[in-house]
Amino acid sequence: MIFDNIEQFENLTPSQIQKHFGTFKKELTKLVKHRSNMMLNPLNLKHLNSLDESIADVVTLNLEDAIAPARKKEALYNIALFLSNLKKSTSFIVIRTNPFCEGGKEEIEFLNDFGFDAIRLPKVTSPKELEVALKILNFEKDLHFSLETKEAFGCIKEFKIDNRITTANIGILDLLASLKLPQSILQRANPTIDYILTKFLIECKTVDIHPVSFMYQDYNNTDEFRKWCEYEKSFGFTSKACMGPKQAIIANEIFDTTKAEIQRAKYIKEIFEAHSSKGINGFMDDKYGFIDEPIYRDALNILQLLD
Repeated sequence: MIFDNIEQFENLTPSQIQKHFGTFKKELTKLVKHRSNMMLNPLNLKHLNSLDESIADVVTLNLEDAIAPARKKEALYNIALFLSNLKKSTSFIVIRTNPFCEGGKEEIEFLNDFGFDAIRLPKVTSPKELEVALKILNFEKDLHFSLETKEAFGCIKEFKIDNRITTANIGILDLLASLKLPQSILQRANPTIDYILTKFLIECKTVDIHPVSFMYQDYNNTDEFRKWCEYEKSFGFTSKACMGPKQAIIANEIFDTTKAEIQRAKYIKEIFEAHSSKGINGFMDDKYGFIDEPIYRDALNILQLLD
């Protein structure tokens, strides 16, 4: 916990909250595993107070649509309060601002020097929005974006305009609304949903943007959430948006690399490199059959997740 007692911060105005800002600025977190991306409401002080012990690989502090306009400044100052008193965190911390021209610019400027790892810009429609955000965002921080509009969905690959743009999060409900498609089609094995997820995944991967699959809204239905995670893993996804710890635990489990996968990858790496040193890049193996360079590269990709 960041504070032993958070009751002192309840019902304070933003100007009163500012008087409690600290001087800490946590070091940037290296994002190795990105299995769970958990959204937190910054009006909930209890959630903010556990930033230093979160089980999620990524924690996203949400200033956008979950916060009523009258309370956005309060939420913003709450984030600043807890970040400025946060000494360290194993979670990669992202701030989901409002759209750039609807308060996002000012939120980035206000938070720029606090200790977090990335900004997530919502409802982008063109790369231009990311371009102007990059100009004011501190150079050491990443920029993520939410893909929630039909305009963005039509040009996903064009959003890779800078190496700091590392991650895209698909907001499936907003995207369906933008496409004028009913939410009732959001079911596993629905061909339209399969196409949306596949296009999002592959186009992000082709330009080295990490794709995070959508948030499942029924928080207590963990069985259905698990089924979605398993289904999305079969597509090639390695990350899932989460509403809270229960979902994050499941996502961490489903999207983690298994011991069997690690053992296989290590074996293939070792035996391929041994053969390759003798000029042999394709051979039959008693354990795994034919091994050649594509099999070797797949093993390296698996082992890279452990670094």
